Amino acid sequence: MIRPTYAVFEHQLVAYRRTWRGSVLSSFLLPVLFLLAMGFTVGGYVDRAGGLSVRYVDFIAPGLLASTALQIAVGESTWPVYSGFKWHRMYHAMQATPVRVTDMVRGHIGYVLLRVGLSAAGFLVVMGLFGTLHSAWAPAALPVAVLVGLATAAPVFAYSASISTEGLFAVLLRVAVIPMTLFAGVFFPVGSLPLWARILAYVSPLWHGVELSRAATLGTATAWGVWAHLGYLAVWSVVGYLLATHRFRRRLAD
Repeated sequence: MIRPTYAVFEHQLVAYRRTWRGSVLSSFLLPVLFLLAMGFTVGGYVDRAGGLSVRYVDFIAPGLLASTALQIAVGESTWPVYSGFKWHRMYHAMQATPVRVTDMVRGHIGYVLLRVGLSAAGFLVVMGLFGTLHSAWAPAALPVAVLVGLATAAPVFAYSASISTEGLFAVLLRVAVIPMTLFAGVFFPVGSLPLWARILAYVSPLWHGVELSRAATLGTATAWGVWAHLGYLAVWSVVGYLLATHRFRRRLAD
């Protein structure tokens, strides 16, 4: 049923209307400042060295777009989900209504994707102002960012519904999020990494999102082909959703 799912989405949206100002810095201004600092300052040295076929700011901007989508998805899928079970027990309250577990997961993930989409749209506008969009396919980077958000949020929902202490979020950040951000092609080509590091990059959903975003904004080909990258992100999304639904049911049954 659509109505219970939308009720969960609306609940999250009403809460966000009260707190959206606090998220502007982390979801929009910081990536823009990072683009300025890395793309034009460090980029000046990279461009003079001639190591890339495009300007460094053009190279890094779509990577930051995909990375921002991942960061927002992780942020909205960790403590907010954990608190729904542990602290204010929002999901337990929903269980006493016609809302089903699938409605909880879909509605909450839908809100996360809205957050990702709004931030990605704003970032795309900034990229256009900085002259980093060089293809008519550039708007396609927006749904790519949303897909990266889904491929990230769904498995993190499952993780957040499984852990017994919030301290385990530090493990997620140190083992998965930070290495992905640094070594998934956001700041430099993955081809320059050793083989073992390249394999880890290929496994991560972020690298596939970076490849698709860069192809959209620069009009270049992807490493594996567009459909391979899209299919890989779709697998992460579907498997993550199934795991999240399973873990929600188990957690609410305890």
